[in-house]
Amino acid sequence: MRAVLFSTAGEVSVEQVADPRLRDASDAIVAIGAAAVCGSDLWYYRGVEPLEPGSRMGHEFVGVVEAVGADVTSVRPGDAVVAPFTFSDGTCDACRRGYPTSCSSGGMWGGAADPGGAQAEAIRVPFADATLVRLPGAADAATLRACLPLADVLPTGWHAMADCGPGAAVAIVGDGPVAASAVMAAKLRGVERILVLGHHEHRLALAAKLGAETVLGAGSPEEDAQSVRDAFGDLATTVVECVGTQRSVDAALACVQDGGRLVYVGLPAEGAGISLLDTFDRNLVIRGGVAPARVYIPALLDEITAGKLDPSVLFDSAVTLDEAPIAYEQMHQRQVMKALMTP
Repeated sequence: MRAVLFSTAGEVSVEQVADPRLRDASDAIVAIGAAAVCGSDLWYYRGVEPLEPGSRMGHEFVGVVEAVGADVTSVRPGDAVVAPFTFSDGTCDACRRGYPTSCSSGGMWGGAADPGGAQAEAIRVPFADATLVRLPGAADAATLRACLPLADVLPTGWHAMADCGPGAAVAIVGDGPVAASAVMAAKLRGVERILVLGHHEHRLALAAKLGAETVLGAGSPEEDAQSVRDAFGDLATTVVECVGTQRSVDAALACVQDGGRLVYVGLPAEGAGISLLDTFDRNLVIRGGVAPARVYIPALLDEITAGKLDPSVLFDSAVTLDEAPIAYEQMHQRQVMKALMTP
């Protein structure tokens, strides 16, 4: 089958690799109907984070079950499914506490090791009962497009807004798919005012369409903070950082009130960090991290099925698997928000 492999910084390729096979009784094989390119994939593409050449790419997919192991009971061949960006056994202490991303037997799709990456024609899914979520109805293109964000960005946005509710005013640093997902999550949670600070007009236009106020192109963290004051009359009680660079972390720190919450959900890159002295002196609550997507997917799927949520708007580019290098370059150049990839 074909799969996207990392070559070197600035280069991915589509190559022939071995077809996935059932290995354990808890496995499933899924034919991938749609995959996506994530902003975190770009850290490797840009050379910001190292990755072994030949590693399989991608961790977001939806598809149709082709085969299951003898112990699998929750899905059958022919079922449309979505998988979170990590697989997990559902039985370890971390899974039982609601943190499948910390599963002692789990892992993330992609890299050099089995089970491989999601930007491919098919994939082996370990612990299928604990990992896969069955989608309602047939695996038509519209359903797959709407449900693909459940794999990562939509649960990440929901995770960012876990402590927010009606009447809140939230500032979001960043204008990519995670930020847009955070806007959608904030609206679902009844957040009163949402301000998105970003640098790309077409991305901010989507945030505005989703119900946020926007600020384009503030230059420094101090200017970002002034934009928040201008909008809210004060700094924000909650600021969500959706990028993962030191610049965005510094902006988030500048925008939050003393005694407020800084939530970080952007994958940190190049050692981005926060000084404990900054948080100590200002009595800041720091919360965030990797989203336990498998925990959130069922409820978010219900919102999509009920017509209350349409995350398909995150995709503004659609390519075939063979066009993966084009999708990576488009996202690297920020010409598109998020690319959807079909076999």
